[in-house]
Amino acid sequence: MSGANVDWPALPLSAWRETRETLHLWTQVVGKVRLAQTPWLNHSWHVPLYVTARGLTTSPVFAGNRAFDIEFDFVAHKLVVRDSDCRQRDLPLEPRSVADFHAATLALLRDLGLHVTIDPMPSEIADAIPFDRDRRHCAYDADYAQRFWRVLLQAHRVFTQFRTAFLGKCSPVHFFWGSFDLAVTRFSGRRAPMHPGGVPHLPDAVVREAYSHEVSSAGFWPGGEGMEDAAFYSYAYPEPPGYREARVAPDAASFSAALGEFVLPYDTIRKAPDPDREVLSFLQTTYEAAATSAAWDRDALECVAGRPGVPRPVA
Repeated sequence: MSGANVDWPALPLSAWRETRETLHLWTQVVGKVRLAQTPWLNHSWHVPLYVTARGLTTSPVFAGNRAFDIEFDFVAHKLVVRDSDCRQRDLPLEPRSVADFHAATLALLRDLGLHVTIDPMPSEIADAIPFDRDRRHCAYDADYAQRFWRVLLQAHRVFTQFRTAFLGKCSPVHFFWGSFDLAVTRFSGRRAPMHPGGVPHLPDAVVREAYSHEVSSAGFWPGGEGMEDAAFYSYAYPEPPGYREARVAPDAASFSAALGEFVLPYDTIRKAPDPDREVLSFLQTTYEAAATSAAWDRDALECVAGRPGVPRPVA
C-alpha cells in the first residue's frame, strides 16, 4: 500500500455502514453533553467535536469551576473522560447498543461527580430512536472506526491549510455530530435571508441562527443518506445565481442538484498521485465560485496562504 493510501485509507460505506450509523449516534451522546454545559456561541460553534492525534474530543467543558473533556480514542478504542482534578474514567469502544453507550457514558460522568442531563432525541436524523431506547444500533468495527479517524485527520490538516488564506470571519475546522461531518466555513460578512428550517429533530431557531450570515462552507462527509460513499462537499448559502454552473476542479468534482452542493468523491482523491492538491483545488475553486457569483469583497477577505513560522506580510 502506498503512503497516500495509508494516509487516505479506503472507506467504502458498504463495509462499515452499521458501524457508521452507531458511531454517529455515539458522537451525538457525547456532543450533547458539551451542548448541555456550554454557553451558546454563534453558528452553534459551541457544540462540535475536534479532531485529535488519537480521535475526537469535546475540548474542555466546564461544570462550575471544574473542567472535563471526553475523547473518542480510536487508537486504543476507548472513550476517555478526564477532569481537572486529575481523574480519568474509560469505557471500551466495542459492539454495544446506543442505549448501553448512553447509560454508560452518563454513569462515567456521575462517577466523577458530574451530573449532566441531555436531550435523548438524536438530532438531524429522520425517524430517530431516543438514545435510551435504541438497542438496534450496536455495531463497532475497530478497523473502520480507525480508518474514519485517519481520513478526518488528513482532511483536518488540508482544511487547516485552506483556512489560512482568508482574512474574514472563518469557522474553526470542527466536527459536527448532528450531520456527522468535518467542516470549515467562510463568511462574506453580510446577513443572509432567513433560512426556511425544516431539519429533522433540530429547532428552526437553531438552523436560522446557524445560517444568519452568507457562507461558503466545505467539508468531508463519510456517506449515508443521499450519497452512498464518502465525499468532500462544498455549498453556498444563499446559493447565488450561476453558482452551480461554475467550473470547479478537479475533473471528478460535480454539482449535485439533489444535494444542492458540489461533491468530490473521496475514492477518487485517495487514489490520486497528490491527494492534498486535489482537495485544495476543490476547496479553492468552489469557494471562488461562491465568492465570485455572490460578489464578495475578495480583495478585503483573502490573503496568501500561511506557512509555518512566517508572519503574514502586511502591505
